[in-house]
Amino acid sequence: MSSRRLKRTTATATALAALLAVAGCSSKTGDSEGDKEDAGGIKTGVGVSAKTIDLGVLTDMTGVYATLGKSVTQAQQLYVKQTNADGGICGRKLKLTVRDHGYDPQKAVAAYTELEPEVLGFAQFIGSPFVAAVKQRVDTNKGLVLPQAWSSNLLGSSYVRVIGSTYDLETINAIDFLMKEKGLKKGDKLGHVYFEGDYGESALKGSQYMAKKSGLTVVEQKIKATDNDMTAQVAALKKAGVKGVVISAGPRQAASLVGVAAAGKFDVPIIGNNSAFSPQLLGTQAGPALAKNYYVASPTLPIGADTDAAKKLVADYKKAYPEDSLDNGVTAGWTAASVFGEALKRACESKDLTRAGVDKALLTIDAYDNGFGVPQNFTDPKAPSSKESVILRPDKGVTGGMKVVEKPFTATAAEGYTAGG
Repeated sequence: MSSRRLKRTTATATALAALLAVAGCSSKTGDSEGDKEDAGGIKTGVGVSAKTIDLGVLTDMTGVYATLGKSVTQAQQLYVKQTNADGGICGRKLKLTVRDHGYDPQKAVAAYTELEPEVLGFAQFIGSPFVAAVKQRVDTNKGLVLPQAWSSNLLGSSYVRVIGSTYDLETINAIDFLMKEKGLKKGDKLGHVYFEGDYGESALKGSQYMAKKSGLTVVEQKIKATDNDMTAQVAALKKAGVKGVVISAGPRQAASLVGVAAAGKFDVPIIGNNSAFSPQLLGTQAGPALAKNYYVASPTLPIGADTDAAKKLVADYKKAYPEDSLDNGVTAGWTAASVFGEALKRACESKDLTRAGVDKALLTIDAYDNGFGVPQNFTDPKAPSSKESVILRPDKGVTGGMKVVEKPFTATAAEGYTAGG
């Protein structure tokens, strides 16, 4: 082993050890500690004062999901600004405290450790592996976390709630689309390029399940979040003779995969999970190839959807951030903030703004639709809030760079599938 590789391996091991050490620490914060009642009979606790409700945001502004993180965060800041302008919730103004972890495990866990004792919960936490690393502590602290992460490994907690279909379900729906609309059939080989860790391996469960159900063979290509050149992966998949490809990675990896495939005349349909695209890619060299032969599975309609709610959000976001582009991160951020807001409103009606009160309120939401086409059901912590997916296609001529090619649906194989199974 080279000295450079040895140093890298040692550094990775050290980082993981530090992460696990921090993640294993117990918190001094308990939901029952310091609970009190205001003059209006509203029970309050951590993160709630007479004037404010403090929520945390753990995002990625500088790492592999920097574009997503910026859009999600600005959409949530817009929601807070508008909600506060309308009088807030339960007589209190919402406040977001934002930390950028740069998709670094140590920074992510450290940021959670810093903010958890100060906030009611988290309206955003990007990164399935990082949410998983603190999940046990979240279950102890009971501060609601709405992650921008869709790993099935996050299910089962009343306090970490996945909004929309998990990656395994989303992948089942994506492959169903390839089989019904793009010529993939029984006996074919299906390529799957995926990030090592929680996100990619959750998606892989979906492709493996669908392969058994549909008579496909999965050709796996595992990559790291730092791997940006997909030349080797395309060569391997082409040699294997795959007839379609799923990619469960970031936008950069998807652009490289599609671009390299096009350059090598490897003409097979490629579909990504919802995290594997950014409309900014349409302005790069890979843009034409993405528009021609790439699809994305999404938990909701896109930001450019033809609904009143989507049109209003587009107008409001453009006014608030005129220099920034629109993408589905705006939809994800707005949805998570509005779900948290709905839980807060119901908790207020029950006169209980403690962590336990907000968690209980979320469990009463059984058909929440904020105008993006897919009702969300939060009554069962063991299940994602939806099994539906929307299939999108890159198109620089539409708002947000994504158009709908398949409206919300659940594949037959997904209907009988237990997420994470």
